[in-house]
Amino acid sequence: MELDLQNPLTIHQYDGVPSLFANESQHMPCLLSFQSSESRFTIRRRALALISHAKFSYHLDPLLVYLAVNYIDRFISKHEILDKRPWISHILVVACLSLAAKMRNSDLSAILADLSREEGFEFDSRSVQRMETIILATLQWRMRSITPFSFLGYFVSFFEIQDSSLTQALIHRASDIIFNVQTVLKILEHNPSTTAASALLCAIQELMPQRASSSLSAISSCEYLDRDRLLDCLGSMQEIATTAGCEPSPGSCTLTPTSVLDRQCTSSGGDAVATGGSKFPRD
Repeated sequence: MELDLQNPLTIHQYDGVPSLFANESQHMPCLLSFQSSESRFTIRRRALALISHAKFSYHLDPLLVYLAVNYIDRFISKHEILDKRPWISHILVVACLSLAAKMRNSDLSAILADLSREEGFEFDSRSVQRMETIILATLQWRMRSITPFSFLGYFVSFFEIQDSSLTQALIHRASDIIFNVQTVLKILEHNPSTTAASALLCAIQELMPQRASSSLSAISSCEYLDRDRLLDCLGSMQEIATTAGCEPSPGSCTLTPTSVLDRQCTSSGGDAVATGGSKFPRD
């Protein structure tokens, strides 16, 4: 399975699709670790608040931030951290951003130097590098993460849309949705492929609501997806958007990592998942 070193969030070759699905669970955090540990939850909350601040203050590349948050979640869920002092979250963010920048071939040296000195902390380069080494060992050097972005191109092909500009609009909107729900713990229950498929269905509902039902049927035919899990994830995304005031128009979602940081969302009940006045039927 070939991954682009400078763009580790996307896969452009689909001859290795079975391998992609088979290995995606290796790049997921363990949700139970957060639910069973107040220490992990506290560290995650502080880390995501800081990374959200850095993202908007320094106008960081959203893909780079997404990768860093993936590292943070995977590390915290696998590594027992007993110390809840703020400096732990702070150096974790700096180190994960540094690793993500290396994977994205981006120069964040000046920004990371500033972040290392914020809020009364000051971490030297040796301390940050030591933290990077711990993270790399904990994640077993799996830094080219398989994320929902890895599956968008594959799943959009199920819709058989002839207009390339519309296809790109769907992928762009689905990407926005994926960015906006990353910090919600409920979404961590689902693997990257299910998250990607759900985001595309949300985008379809916004851009082409008349094709919502047929699109659900089409993407549910994928042998790698579980329909019930798909509908559960889809319902969670729609509830997050509704609760946070996300308007159904492309590129207009106001949902931010800060606004969903501590929100726990559950999927819609009943026989259908509703959004924007339409329904995705379960059967």
